[in-house]
Amino acid sequence: MKPSVADRAWSRHTRRQRWGRLAGLATVALAVAWSLATIDIIWPWVWDAPNQIGDLFRRMVPPDFSSIRAITWALIETLNIATIATFFAVFLSLPVAYIAAQNTTPNRATLWLGRFILVSSRSVNTLIWALLFVAIFGPGVLAGIVAIMFRSLGFLGKLMGEAIEEIDRRPVEALEATGASRAKVILYAIVPQVVPTFFAVSILRWDINLRESTVLGLVGAGGIGVILQGAIDTLDWRTVATILLAIIVLVIAGEALAAWLRKKVI
Repeated sequence: MKPSVADRAWSRHTRRQRWGRLAGLATVALAVAWSLATIDIIWPWVWDAPNQIGDLFRRMVPPDFSSIRAITWALIETLNIATIATFFAVFLSLPVAYIAAQNTTPNRATLWLGRFILVSSRSVNTLIWALLFVAIFGPGVLAGIVAIMFRSLGFLGKLMGEAIEEIDRRPVEALEATGASRAKVILYAIVPQVVPTFFAVSILRWDINLRESTVLGLVGAGGIGVILQGAIDTLDWRTVATILLAIIVLVIAGEALAAWLRKKVI
């Protein structure tokens, strides 16, 4: 005699689903175990890490503020790198976003060209871009600006392209029905719909760039990282502490400014 529906025990997942979930978890566990086994970890150093952290902290306290003037100028340089790079990246990303969006790209060739540019930009880390442009332009701020700009191009272009793909087609079709030119369709039907996204994404990317520009100096691309690397190389840990505090203040101030700006434009 088969059990009635009321007698059956309710289960969120079927037996097949449960076995599938267990198999997935086992696969992840095996992948993590294999990864740990293949990397070279010196475990005695890991166990000694708390002692080293305590020793380093004692060397950093109290911070040395004698170089605060140089640190302040380096922070201003870092801010300039992030702002200039974001400014140029925003405008360079607009045509790329236009050809990378399926509903505005002229043809399939331009679509794949735009997406290739976006993927290439996002696939390379900012520090790798910085190393490349330091080799081209030499050490300094210019290499940092171009590196941040190239990295931002893919981020901005992708989000702007997605915003273009999600626009309401009715204003576009209405203008096309009146015989409006392509430039007028873009200006009066597409641009008004993506302006909020444009400002929100630009502010977000500036906030990200501000954080990334603090480490560009580690590879010679200008900013506060140059002083930080010099202090670390000379084991001047009290100055390192001051620089780290300055970076934290800069990032927090940038986060607060970006949040305030987003509230104003969204």
